Amino acid sequence: MKRTGSQIVWESLMREGIEVVFGYPGGAIMPVYDALLDYPIHHVLVRHEENAAFAADGYARASGKVGVCVATSGPGATNLVTGLAGAMMDSVPVVAITGQVASPLVGTDAFQETDVTGVTLPITKHNYLVNQVDELPHIMKEAFHIARTGRPGPVLVDVCKDVQFASTEFDYDAIKMRLRGYRPINRGAPNQIRQAAAMINAAERPVILAGHGIILAGAHDELLALVEGGNIPVATTLLGIGCLPEAHPLNLRLMGMHGEAYVNQAVQAADLLIALGMRFDDRVTGNLSTYARNAEIIHVDIDPAEIGKNVIADLGIVGDVRRVLGQLLPLIERRPRTAWFAQIAEWRDEAASRDILNRAADDSLPAPYVISEISRATNGAQATVVTDVGQHQMWVAQYFRHNRRNQLLTSGGLGSMGYGLPAAIGASFARPDDEVWAIVGDGGFQMSLPELATVMQERRPIRIAIMRNGYLGMVRQWQELIHGKRYSEVAISSPDFLKVAEAYGVLGMRAETRSQVAEVIAEARSTPGPVLMDFVVEREVNVYPMVQPGRALHDMVRRPVEEKIGAGGGWQTANCK
Repeated sequence: MKRTGSQIVWESLMREGIEVVFGYPGGAIMPVYDALLDYPIHHVLVRHEENAAFAADGYARASGKVGVCVATSGPGATNLVTGLAGAMMDSVPVVAITGQVASPLVGTDAFQETDVTGVTLPITKHNYLVNQVDELPHIMKEAFHIARTGRPGPVLVDVCKDVQFASTEFDYDAIKMRLRGYRPINRGAPNQIRQAAAMINAAERPVILAGHGIILAGAHDELLALVEGGNIPVATTLLGIGCLPEAHPLNLRLMGMHGEAYVNQAVQAADLLIALGMRFDDRVTGNLSTYARNAEIIHVDIDPAEIGKNVIADLGIVGDVRRVLGQLLPLIERRPRTAWFAQIAEWRDEAASRDILNRAADDSLPAPYVISEISRATNGAQATVVTDVGQHQMWVAQYFRHNRRNQLLTSGGLGSMGYGLPAAIGASFARPDDEVWAIVGDGGFQMSLPELATVMQERRPIRIAIMRNGYLGMVRQWQELIHGKRYSEVAISSPDFLKVAEAYGVLGMRAETRSQVAEVIAEARSTPGPVLMDFVVEREVNVYPMVQPGRALHDMVRRPVEEKIGAGGGWQTANCK
C-alpha cells in the first residue's frame, strides 16, 4: 500500500505498539501533525519541547517500552537536546522525530534550519536525516530496533518536509533488520562464567554492585537468586535503586558520593566486587587510585565499551545481565561469611547514630522528614516516585524505602534540573493505575512549572511535593563545604506556589512544621488529583555523607554526632568528619 511520509511516521508507531507521544508542533513538522488526526495515537501537548523529551524518558522508564517525542525543526529540535542527552547517559530507549526544512534547502541556512543530526551525534545512540521518502519505512523500523536492543538509548529521526508530503510503498512487516556491525552480545563466554563462579565462591568479603542494567534487562529475579543463593550483600547505584526491595536484609542500599557510610566502607573493604549493569561512574567510585584496592573485580555489562573504561576489571563479561546471571546461578555456592556480615552490621549501627530524623529539637521541618513521611504513607501502595535533581533527589534515595521494582525514576548521569514534573507526566501515562509522586525542589520545579498546564489539560492525577528551602540546595551545600560558605547566586525566590496552583486549577496545600506534614500528605492522597504540596523546609540542611570530588570513597564528610537545629538557623556543620 502507498502512504505519504507523514502517514508512514504514524503507521510505523502503531506497528511498534506506541499509544502515546509527547510533542509540540511547528512549521517543518506540520504535515505529520495533519496526518495524526487520522490515527488513534494519543498526543500530549507539552509546553516546551525539552519537556517532551523528559516525558518520553519517564514513560520509557516506567513502561519498559520506547518513549516517543516529536518536535519541529530549528529551535524545536534543539530544545530536545537536554532530554536526549539525559536518555543517552541513563540508557533510556527514546525515539525523537523532528521535522526538517525541505531537502533542497538543507545546508542553506533556511528559516528554522538547524543541523540537528550534527548537534545530536554525540548524545544519541544513532540518528538519521531522511531526505528520500522510500528510505523512511526502513529507518523508522531501524530506529526502534536500535533504541530498545543492546544497551538502550535515544535515536533521532529528522524528516525533511518534502519527504512528509511524498508517497511510497509501505509494508512494515516485510522490512528485515540487517545492520552491519550492530550485533549486541547477549550471553557470556562459558569459560568466563566458570571463572566468575570460582571467584564468587572463594570470596570472603564480596559485594554486588547493582546498576540500572538490572532494571533495563528485567533481571530482578536473577539478582535475587544470586543474592540469596550466594549469601552476598548488595550495594546499588542511584539508578539501580528498585532492582531489589530495600527491605531485603542483604540490600545495603545506596553507595557512592551520597551513599550510606557503611555501604562505602563495605565497598572499600571488599575482596570481590561483582559489578552488574553499572558503569563505575565517578559519583560511585570517588578517587580511582584509592578505589577498592583490596578487591578483585568482575564487571558484567552489555556495552563492551564500559568494560575497563573507568575501573580495570579482573574479569570482564560482555552480555545481557539477565542471561549472564542465568548462566552463572547454577554454579554459585552458598557461604556463611559470618565475620563479614558482623563487620557490616557494626558500620551500619554507627551510621544509624547520625540519622537526621532522630536529631531535631523542635517542630522545625527538615526535608528528609517530609520524604520519610511520604514513604511511610505510601508503604504498600502502588506508587511511583519521580524526582527532580538536587538535595531532595539524594534524600529520596536515602529516606524513601523503595520496595517496588523500578519504583524510582530520576535523572542520574546528566542530572538535569527540570526533569521531575515532565517525567512524572510520562510515568502517569505508562502507569495509569499508580499513585505518581513528583518530588521536586523549588529551583528545578520552576524550570518546568508551565507543565502544570499539561497536567491539567491531560487530567493527570500527579502529587507534586515541593521541598522549598529558598536555595539551589546542592550548589549551596558545595559552596558551604568546599568554598568556605561563600554563597554565590544560590538564593532563589519563588512565587506563591498555592496561588500558582490555583491559577492552573490545581489543589494546593502548604506545610511549615512537622505536625502539619502527615495531614497534608493524607489529604493529597485522598484527593483524585492533581495536587501541589508546598513544604517549607529548613534552609541549610546538608546531605550527608558526602564524598568530596577527588577524595577516596571512604574519606567522607559525615553528619556531626552533635547536631542541633534552630529556628531558621540551619544545621551546624562543624566537626563533621
